[in-house]
Amino acid sequence: MPFNILLMGASYGSLLASKLLFGGHSIHLVCLPEEANLINAEGFKVRLPIRGRAEPVLLDSKKLPGKVTAGPAAGVDPAKFDLVGLCMQEPQYRSPGVRELLDAIGRSRVPCMSIMNMPPLPYMKRIPGLDYEALEAAYTDPRVWDSFDPKCLTLNSPDPQAVRPPGEPPNVLMVTLPTNFKCARFDDDRHTAILRQLEKDVDGARFDVLEGKIELPVKLRVHDSVFVPLAKWSMLLAGNYRCVTEDGMRTAQEAVHTDLEASRSVYDFVRDLCVKLGAKPEELVPFEKYAAAAQSLVRPASAARALQNGVPNIERVDKLVQLIAKSRGLSHPAIDAQVALVDRRLAANRAKLATNG
Repeated sequence: MPFNILLMGASYGSLLASKLLFGGHSIHLVCLPEEANLINAEGFKVRLPIRGRAEPVLLDSKKLPGKVTAGPAAGVDPAKFDLVGLCMQEPQYRSPGVRELLDAIGRSRVPCMSIMNMPPLPYMKRIPGLDYEALEAAYTDPRVWDSFDPKCLTLNSPDPQAVRPPGEPPNVLMVTLPTNFKCARFDDDRHTAILRQLEKDVDGARFDVLEGKIELPVKLRVHDSVFVPLAKWSMLLAGNYRCVTEDGMRTAQEAVHTDLEASRSVYDFVRDLCVKLGAKPEELVPFEKYAAAAQSLVRPASAARALQNGVPNIERVDKLVQLIAKSRGLSHPAIDAQVALVDRRLAANRAKLATNG
């Protein structure tokens, strides 16, 4: 049965949408006017690398079985959808219009799946034993999540990496690391059944090329454990946030491989912290597998690029992990130093914006 799916955010959301459209589902993307106009007129395009093929395949939403539309946050009724996906970065949810729609989604009790790096605050309440109020300091505006019931919210780890190619229209996305989405189940079996159907649809997708139909990478994997999506935390702290330097940025490959043992130390500390929270070691990713994947990450992470561009807020998974560790009487000097560095860079950006009016 086709579902009506609302995705907030057309940049990363286009990657997830390109997979779900194979199942014949109807998807509405909430995005900026320029993006919406392009998507409504031309659809969107995703370049997806395939192992063993010299060139990526091009997924054109206009040629896929489902239907896609796009528009602003205003006027959207979440009750008309079977599932909502949160595909923007965490600071964007306090923006005018977006904030109101997020509140309506929370009150609607429509099942909501986040694919943010930063887990929504209500999702953290599905992890027992945390001081949830203490974690609010890591969020740009924790109050935007007040209307959500944790039982209606789940987390989908955004492991696949994708960028908008420079110089191309905003309806084009290029996948740089075609790994899988890893989603935790909902508390409600009826909501989880939607995820299971989407997982099946993505698994069954085949794409026509000259030599016939081929299977595509970037699957949706649904897990019973709420801890599986937290595997991304080790990657973010060992790689993404360490792309941020005192006066600039470096690639994720450099962040991980310039000092591999320092990266391993940070990675394993975060991984062990997740185990202390209740994760099973087999639910997480070994450092060696991540380090191998990081060899292909030849761009600075989005957090580093955003800081370099002068933004006043970014997702602070680094600070969230630091606060959780602190609540357990734990700390890591490299993580503390990196959090302090990001704090300084953000403070400088905010001061510059205030000075420029």
